[in-house]
Parts: sequence; C-alpha cells; structure tokens
Amino acid sequence: MKRFRSVMASAVCAALIAAGALMILPVAVSAQDEASVPPVIEEKNKESYSNAIAGEFTPASGFDIIKTERGSLNISVYGLFRWINQLPGEQTFTDHLGRERAVKARNDLYWHRSMVWFSGFFYKPQLRYTLTVWALTTTQQALVFGVLRYTVSKPLTLGVGMGPNLTARSMQGSWPFWAGSDRQMGEEFFRGGFASSFFISGEPFSRLTYTASVNTNLSQLGVTATNDSRDMAYSASLCWMPTTGEFGPRGGFGDLEEHQQVATRFGVSACHAREDRAAALSQPPNETQLRISDGVLLFEAGALSDTVTVQKADYDEMAFDVGAKYHGFSVQGEYYVRRLSDFLATGPVPMESIVDHGFMMEAMHMVVPKKLGLYAATSYVFDDFGRNPWEAAGGTSFYPFGTRSWRLNLHVIHVEKCPTSSNFGYYTAGQTGTTVSLGTDFLF
Repeated sequence: MKRFRSVMASAVCAALIAAGALMILPVAVSAQDEASVPPVIEEKNKESYSNAIAGEFTPASGFDIIKTERGSLNISVYGLFRWINQLPGEQTFTDHLGRERAVKARNDLYWHRSMVWFSGFFYKPQLRYTLTVWALTTTQQALVFGVLRYTVSKPLTLGVGMGPNLTARSMQGSWPFWAGSDRQMGEEFFRGGFASSFFISGEPFSRLTYTASVNTNLSQLGVTATNDSRDMAYSASLCWMPTTGEFGPRGGFGDLEEHQQVATRFGVSACHAREDRAAALSQPPNETQLRISDGVLLFEAGALSDTVTVQKADYDEMAFDVGAKYHGFSVQGEYYVRRLSDFLATGPVPMESIVDHGFMMEAMHMVVPKKLGLYAATSYVFDDFGRNPWEAAGGTSFYPFGTRSWRLNLHVIHVEKCPTSSNFGYYTAGQTGTTVSLGTDFLF
C-alpha cells in the first residue's frame, strides 16, 4: 500500500510538473487547435454534453451579459428547496465500542442550497474563469471561490481554484443531475471533499478523458489556513466512453435525452491524503470529512479507543464505476475501497488500519419520455467492525418543461446503521429507519 501511494503521488506530481513546463513554452494555437477546445467555450447557447470544469461547481447555459473580443461575462444560477423527514424522530444507536449515542433526526423545510456563477473568458477563449457564490442555509454557510483554467489543446487543460478530490464519480461533474438532490449513502461515506487545487485534465485519445489534481487537503470546508497541516491530497481519474463518446449532459444520471444508441461509461478514481484533525486536542475536530463505519468522526476524541484521540491518519481510496443508457433506461454502479491507516494518536489504538469496501447501484426508466422518471437505488458497506450498513431507496423525478433545468423530486430511503452524516445530504449518523425528501431544484 505504501508503494502504491508513493507511485501514485509521484505520477501525479510528474504530470503536473510536465504540464507546468508546457505553460512557459510559446504555445501557438492553430485554427485546428481552437476547434478542439472543449465545448464549454461555446456551451452558453445550448445544453452541452461536455463538463470541462472538474467538480460540482460548473455553471449552466445561463445568461450572456457581455461578450466582446477581449472578454465575456455570463451569469448562471442554481437553487434547491426541500422538505426532509428522518424517521423515527427519536432513536439511539450503539457505536463499535458499545457506547450508546443519540441519533439527531431531522424534520425541516429549507431553501437548502443556492449557487450563482459568474463565468467567461478574457483576452483568449482558451483562458476561462468561473467565480462562484455558494450558500447553504441548513448550516448558515456562505462562500465565494473561483476556478481559472487555460486550455493548451484538447489533451491538456491546466487549472487552479476550488476543486474536488477525485474519489468518486459524483465528484467529477455530474451534479446536480443525480437520482435525488444529493448523493447515496455509499458514495457519501467513501468520498473525499473539495479543497483548493491545481489540476490538469484533457482528452488525450478519442473518448478517453483524465483529470489529475493536487489539493490542499481532503476537504477544505471548516479548515482554515491557520489550522491546516503541511500535507496535501493527491488524486486522479480516468473516464472511457467507448460507444458514443458521451453520457448525456454532465454525464449525469437518467436518460431524459432518450439515447438511440447504447451510451456506456467506465471510470476509475484514486486518492491519497495525509489528513489532520485541524484543531487543538482540547477542541472538536475541524476535519469532519472522515467517519468510521458507525458514523463516528475519525478525529473525534475517543473514536477508536476511550481517552485516545487520533491526530493524523492516511486516507487511501479507489473507486470503479460503470454505466449505460438506452431508450430512456439508465443504470450505473460504483465500487469503493477505502483504507485508513498510519494513525498518529495520543495513545495506543486497537488496530493498525481500517479497511472498508462497498458499492452503490442506481437504475431509472423514463416512464413518460421527457417528463417523468422512476428510479431505484441501493448501497452497502462491508466494514471491519461487522456492522454492514446498507440502504434501499427509490423515487420519482418530474420535469415540467421536458428539460433538466427544472424538476420536482420525491426521494424515499430506508437505511440500516447509517455510517455517514451531514446537513448537506440525506443522512444522519447511526440512523436506522426511513427518510423522506420532497423538493424542487432548478439550474439555468
């Protein structure tokens, strides 16, 4: 495993150094090269099947405000309102050390998430910017961040800004075109988060794309520069779409577009990070991305052993995904392997490493073409503590205008021993029961 981490980190660093060297060379972009620039440069007039900005923070077609030879400005917006009810309302769970804990079940109405993008190019169409205003009402958080990227050619784009750790398919641009408005249990448990990054991406061969990234940590949310460590996160992904060369808008879930040929997608992702609790021992951890399979934060005091606090740990994860679409049918799945190891703690812990693996699967059929889809989903975690959390979910999405721009969604989940938790998504740690979500979201 240590050899794997070393090889992967070296490969990512070498690729980034080589890409950086290209930036200082005189680059002449021919007419042919300009034609090969990813479609995001022209996507403002139509819903594009391309998603050239890594991660969730990608604008839609939006509204063109200014467009001149020296630059452009487009404004795009997203919003989500939903009701969530986690049942039963009062319950407890027992963690892997036999301690009883309360389940913090929700029943609330919220304008949950808002995003506004200001995007365009300046001086050259190859040099593009995106500034994002992001607000989450459920946690009373608001951030402003950006992405700046330069397309050298179709095989190579360089970028800096807020970006994903490439740990799962949902971290690679498919949002918000998911089954519901947030991730399923399995991918939410295994994935990394978002942090400031330097990344490269491109399509070196027809229908094969890649992204490699160095991020300041596994998740920057709640972690400031004053309490961050010197360690960084390294990740990379490959995506192959052999049959049609695309997988619908953003590579998202569902076949609203009614593919007349079978569209297929195969992907692999990997990440290594040395994570820090990012807080003094006398305080709760600021790093809240990593949880063990009973839903307890890895860096919480006493998480692995009474009176012992983990200060640092290695996170190593790989994911493999596959999907297909045809005539209104869509199916996709992903398999995950995660290892937490090399614990630096205030005392002895009972294990050298924790290895969890699991999967997520989803299927959907547009029972009324362009209007109404029904779907089912499941995920399962095989964990070292023998808890084996799982879920079964289903729902329906209605698209009033026959496009993905606006939908109404009903999402129902039955979960056993939930291993993940956040006010972002559907889950709370330790829950065994049913969650109902009814919401509407739009993307223009």
